[in-house]
Amino acid sequence: MTVLHSEHLVIGAGLAGLCAALELLEHDKPVLLLDCAAQSDWGGQANDAFGGMLLSETPEQKRMGISDNPELFYRDWLSAAQFPQSESWGPRWAKAYVEHNRRDIYDWLKQQGIRFVPAVQWVERGNYGDGNSLPRYHIAWGCGRGIAQRLLAALRTHRNANRLTCLPEHAVEHLDSSAGRITGCRGKGPNGAFAAHAEHTLVCTGGINGSFSEVAKHWDTDTYGQYPSNLLAGTYPRADGALHNAAQAVGAQVTNLGWMWNYAAGIAHPQPAYPAQGLSLIPPRSALWLAPDGSRIGPMPLVSGFDTHDLCKRIGHLPGQYGWLLLNARIANRELAISGTDSNPAFRDRNIPALLWQLLRGNRQQTHWLLRHCDDVLQHHDLAGLCAQMRALAADQRLNPEYVKRAVSSYDQQIARGPAQHNDDQLRRIAQLRQWRSERLRTCRFQAINDAKAGPLIAIRTRLISRKSMGGIRTDLHSRVLDQHDQPLTGLYACGEAAGFGGGGISGIRSLEGTFLSNCIFTARRAVQGIVSGA
Repeated sequence: MTVLHSEHLVIGAGLAGLCAALELLEHDKPVLLLDCAAQSDWGGQANDAFGGMLLSETPEQKRMGISDNPELFYRDWLSAAQFPQSESWGPRWAKAYVEHNRRDIYDWLKQQGIRFVPAVQWVERGNYGDGNSLPRYHIAWGCGRGIAQRLLAALRTHRNANRLTCLPEHAVEHLDSSAGRITGCRGKGPNGAFAAHAEHTLVCTGGINGSFSEVAKHWDTDTYGQYPSNLLAGTYPRADGALHNAAQAVGAQVTNLGWMWNYAAGIAHPQPAYPAQGLSLIPPRSALWLAPDGSRIGPMPLVSGFDTHDLCKRIGHLPGQYGWLLLNARIANRELAISGTDSNPAFRDRNIPALLWQLLRGNRQQTHWLLRHCDDVLQHHDLAGLCAQMRALAADQRLNPEYVKRAVSSYDQQIARGPAQHNDDQLRRIAQLRQWRSERLRTCRFQAINDAKAGPLIAIRTRLISRKSMGGIRTDLHSRVLDQHDQPLTGLYACGEAAGFGGGGISGIRSLEGTFLSNCIFTARRAVQGIVSGA
């Protein structure tokens, strides 16, 4: 067995692990950083993420006339999270986040050379005002991969880079303890078994949502319906919760694993890198969301941008646990988007002319790609032909073309009457969305579905896609792992998704969106601050 020694051991080279290692080097501390993946894959899920972060009191907000403050931010957070009375650490972490996100996340990223798109987005407004009261969603130029790769580069060129040891393809299986403290880990590497001994061990290994068996074990059937047999995977299989189990074995609390941040508009990836891989669409607000039988989902229509948790809940309770987005090419070009780094090259490459062109003329290239390559995306010049394709794809005989025709006709007639006579909740929401200038360019102005000038017609079969764990290893505000009596396990820390992004569940049952990458940074920096201060 190979035996390794370091004062600080960081398990996991995703965004939280990279941030923790960089901060430790900044404080002149030696670091052993290991991950089960090849070094080319370091950065983890951040490499694929869109790169949005929930931030307040930023220059971008102020330039857009947004007056934010920690009190309002915290009120919104609690409204969305719906923490149970028994939950204490989630609200404490949330309070710390709303008070310190500007300094500890935004300013720190700026110091690393990360810049943000000037336009702040308004997401997760809440169906009933129980979400973001104002715009806070900041998109990083370069997307998630740009952030991760910037931190990797900073590690390689750091003045203390000689104090960093990186070990790829080292899978941790156990945490070790001795004399009342955690002393490191054991696992398997390319050359066989290894053990790593350290005074401080930081677990930064992500969540459980890459493992369908773990997701099924913790699936909240009351909220989302039965565990879906057609669930898509939105993260790598190596996000399997193995270190959650290892932490539990040495006495750690692991909590709230039924809290998940999944998405309702998943489609099968045309070139999957792992089983059941999906793409997560950002659904067009002007599309009709239909049930498997072709009727419009209601009575409150499904409209994205308000409550992702509710979208998943309602899709999960449909027969067959899938839905249809019905739209046309004009809507798709202007509103349809795919979440992720590589699906957004204009943001990834900071190509401002391309971004402006898309905003003004629509993203026709993406629409053509989806239609050409994705089996879940269908097109036809008329509604009858499209319904025939939908029935063939679903292969379950649920779809009734008359229901589809009725839904489209009713909606289009509402639009034809003009805004003064609109009496449809989706149209009211579109009107509200268009009042915010960042949304106006990306939202059609009351576009009918069955419009010959806007065709062809498009139908997209949507399914739930597994994405992020919002529960995890319980931690205090220094990211120290807590035992069953809420006391720190000496020498053990957890950061990022492994810790439910803070405390074992900083966001409760619903995120305000953009709290994932940012909390990888926040929890990692908190851990290092605690280590350095001797907390």
